[in-house]
Amino acid sequence: MLGLTAASPPDPAQALTRALVARAQNGDAEAFGELVEDHYDLIHRTAWKWCGNRADAEDIAQEVCIKLGAALAGFDGRSAFSSWVYRITLNAVRDMQRAGKRRGRHAEAYRDIRPEDQPAEQEEAATSRQLWAAVRALPEKQRDAVLLVYAEELSHAAAAEIMGIREATVSWHVHEARKTLRGLL
Repeated sequence: MLGLTAASPPDPAQALTRALVARAQNGDAEAFGELVEDHYDLIHRTAWKWCGNRADAEDIAQEVCIKLGAALAGFDGRSAFSSWVYRITLNAVRDMQRAGKRRGRHAEAYRDIRPEDQPAEQEEAATSRQLWAAVRALPEKQRDAVLLVYAEELSHAAAAEIMGIREATVSWHVHEARKTLRGLL
């Protein structure tokens, strides 16, 4: 082979999303509804992992869905729609966290310990809660990198696209976060 590679076949899901985006940008409310429905779980799950609180995650998800309506006209297709939605969601989380800090609010536990859980499950839940609380306390770029790579199970390249930075920078943020977390835990 002389360096020629076969083009990968188009992803039908991405093609459908692109078509829905185009229709929604032209004022098709049904297409917009489908986009929101298709991405709501991603929005809510992301918000929950970042803020660690179901009620805040629901508020953020609703806010993001409203913002999508106004922001959709600005989506230019240079990145995947899901990456663009991630960025909007992360910005909404950051906005809520900044507002919470101004009001002196503290995030609730990542996972509640239920009385009916076995002691081992309670200990595991407490450890998980401590870990995610420590992750959420990291500097913003480190926190985002860790949550994208470990909580969302994205590659460093995909996390870099969402964060708008180089892949090597994501790796550095993850490395620094690990060092910090080792010291905290």
